[in-house]
Amino acid sequence: MWKSGTLLLLSVLWASGELQQETELRRLPPPGKLNFGYVPAGVYETLAHYEPGPIGILFHLVHAFLHAMQPNAFPHDLIVKLAKDKFGAIQTEYQKAIYYEIGFLICAAVGLLFAILMPVVGLFFCMCRCCDNCGGEMHQRQRKNADCRRGLLGTLLFSTSLVITIGVLCAYAANQNLSSQVKNIRRLVNSNMRDLHTFANDTPMQIDYLISQYATVKNKVNYDLDNIGPLLGGRIHVRLEKEVHPALNQVLNMAGAMRETKEALENVSVSLVVLQEGAGKLHFNLSQVRDSINRTLDDPGCHDEESDATTAQLCHSIRQSLSQLQMSANFTRLPNVNPQLEKMKNVVKTDLSSVVHRGFSSLNDTPHIVIEQTRTVVNSVQNLVDSVGNNISSFSRAFPLQTCLSNFTIFISHAHAKIEDYYPEIDKMDFYRWIGCIALCCMVVLVLAFNYLGLLCGTLGYDKHASPTTRGCISNTGGTLLMAGVGFSFIFSWMLMGVLTTIFLAGGNMEKLLCEPFHTKELFKVVDTPYLINPEWKNFIPGYMYNDSELELTSESLYSTCKQNKGIYSALRLDKVFNISSFLNTTVFTKDVVHQLENFRIDLRAIILLEAEGKQNLLDFSEAGLSEINYADYLDEVNKGVTVVDVLSFAKELESQTDLMPRGPLQTALKGHVATLQRIHRQQIAPMEQAMSALNQSMRFLERTASDLPNKVTDVLEAIEAAQHLISQNATLLINQETRKYSATIIGYFNQYIEWVKTSLALEVAPCKPFSNILDTAQIMTCSFLVDSMNTFWMGLGCSTLFLLPSVILAVKLAKYYRRMDTEDVYDDVETIPMKNMEIGNNGYHSESSQGIPNPMMTSVPTYDTMNRFPRASAPPRHIDW
Repeated sequence: MWKSGTLLLLSVLWASGELQQETELRRLPPPGKLNFGYVPAGVYETLAHYEPGPIGILFHLVHAFLHAMQPNAFPHDLIVKLAKDKFGAIQTEYQKAIYYEIGFLICAAVGLLFAILMPVVGLFFCMCRCCDNCGGEMHQRQRKNADCRRGLLGTLLFSTSLVITIGVLCAYAANQNLSSQVKNIRRLVNSNMRDLHTFANDTPMQIDYLISQYATVKNKVNYDLDNIGPLLGGRIHVRLEKEVHPALNQVLNMAGAMRETKEALENVSVSLVVLQEGAGKLHFNLSQVRDSINRTLDDPGCHDEESDATTAQLCHSIRQSLSQLQMSANFTRLPNVNPQLEKMKNVVKTDLSSVVHRGFSSLNDTPHIVIEQTRTVVNSVQNLVDSVGNNISSFSRAFPLQTCLSNFTIFISHAHAKIEDYYPEIDKMDFYRWIGCIALCCMVVLVLAFNYLGLLCGTLGYDKHASPTTRGCISNTGGTLLMAGVGFSFIFSWMLMGVLTTIFLAGGNMEKLLCEPFHTKELFKVVDTPYLINPEWKNFIPGYMYNDSELELTSESLYSTCKQNKGIYSALRLDKVFNISSFLNTTVFTKDVVHQLENFRIDLRAIILLEAEGKQNLLDFSEAGLSEINYADYLDEVNKGVTVVDVLSFAKELESQTDLMPRGPLQTALKGHVATLQRIHRQQIAPMEQAMSALNQSMRFLERTASDLPNKVTDVLEAIEAAQHLISQNATLLINQETRKYSATIIGYFNQYIEWVKTSLALEVAPCKPFSNILDTAQIMTCSFLVDSMNTFWMGLGCSTLFLLPSVILAVKLAKYYRRMDTEDVYDDVETIPMKNMEIGNNGYHSESSQGIPNPMMTSVPTYDTMNRFPRASAPPRHIDW
């Protein structure tokens, strides 16, 4: 059977061996977790656990008694030595054996002594009674405490009989329990056999499932290979863009600066024209306004003698402030920027942004480049993966798995059929055993029947007015039944004790040497003792199965592993016996895959980040002459303002002064000049101020842009060259790193499959719980069914048998108070008669005269003359005897 299981698992290992990896790759975080699902598992129906129910209380009592009687530890060393010497060492180790068995020997000696002495004592007791001794004399002395003694003896005998009855009931319950559990043997055996069939039937399905899950690996590997562009190329792209994007972004920023510079130069040019033209017109208009105001101030109202002093003073103030009403900035001296503007127009004719975006597109095309350059290698790996799948399937078909399972199933069926043949014999033997145990119980029950009937008759037939010689028939029958029980006690008790002692020695030692060590696993330690079964084998199981006794495979580990419902692969340690890696040389597969993956050759020199046109455009930008512009002159003139004084403020001040003058032609003329100034500000100065603001912003931007522009352009070009050099020359290291990561991911899928197969083989495939269940079932049938019931039987019936001794003594003494006596006490003095009130019906008088006076009652002859008929009648009791 074990060979079938071995071959069964070898097929799985053969299949999974093709995927074994021994190449040391850099381990990365686990790749995408593959879901292989759950191995289909059958359900084992055997529940190898026994609950005895209420009778378990008796079982615990028996166990407690055996532990108290035999508290010694399991004699591991003694049993091992005896087993190695084939019990030849018993002559030298008998003292240890006696020490261990001392409790059993003492109890057996007591039982043997009981069995020997009981018939001997019974024989002498009968002979003694035949001689009217030992209570055989049919005479009873009358005592004052007779009723008390009778009641006490009856109570004690009844209590003793109850104890005996309880013992018999316990024995009967144990007997019935054993018979009922024997009927469960068929159910347990059938359940175990069905579990073995389930084991044999489910194992091929489980192995097929393991093999079929290679498709999960194959599909995942093919998916990653089909998507090598996004996976491998994407990783390379991510790594490159960290270095390349900053450089391209700098160029892109420079392209924006070019457009902004051109726009700024255009703004400067337009603003300068506007300012220069506006400055001439403004100068002319301001001059006219000054002249007009001066002519208006020449009005006689400003300096005549008749004019107001305030008006004259206001006119004087206005005349003095007219000098401020003139141009401040001189825009005519500023040179134009047309040369720079023309150069910038030529620069921006090249669309540098499009050139940069072509660089971005070229970099983003990395996944497609990887796809094109690895197409041949991908096809080779996919073909290799397909061939491995075909090899796994062909191996599983070539291995004779079905034949092994068929043989195993046939073996189970034949074994089950042979066990079925023994059921009638088992039932017959159990019936005979049941009859024998009932017979033993009936022996005690017979004694109990006499005891209970004797007590019943004696109690019901008792008449306190009757003398010992006149007791009734029922009372006498009770005493006779008690004596019959005594007789049967002597007849059966020694036989009972002999049988029970034999059962005690067998059942007790089985419990202490077999059942209890099984629970504590001491029994496994004995079996697993090195060189015990075979002097040449350290461990028997691997030595017998694999011819390798050094392998750490013991019966305890095998049982414990199967008890946990793990796979037979881990239980039998097949991973150590069958080294699939060396046996099948499975590393060839992984080496081939790694070798194919190492053939990846990815060349990214086709990626051009910035074409020559873009580089030249940057150089032209740096040579556009922005640094030749005199930004200081421009900013000086812009900062001066359009006029010396704010014309709008001047107009407001003039208006406020005019309002202080008296109404007249002077005031009206001045208010007209105020309106003129306001119109000049609105129509000429405000547009010029806006142009100056635009000019100021543009010049400051151009100044910032022109600041160290050649060096900035040089830095951008150097960054582009460095990024291009990284892609063209130094990307090999980066590509190799990402390729190894990608290869490790692909191999990781196979590793997951291999680990899953190993874990499934160890824990889920062919779980060997049925084999541990067989051992547990044997333990249940032997210990829980047979030994516990047998021990409970001898304990119950043994206690009953021991209590037959006090039952005999109490029954003999109590029978005196129930049976009709032949003689009774005779009294000389009437005063000493216990029943004075019964003078007429007195049962015995002395026939002689008292103090010479003839007895008047002698004239009537007593109806029951015990003195003449029974001359052994005793004298009247002395007072001391009362």
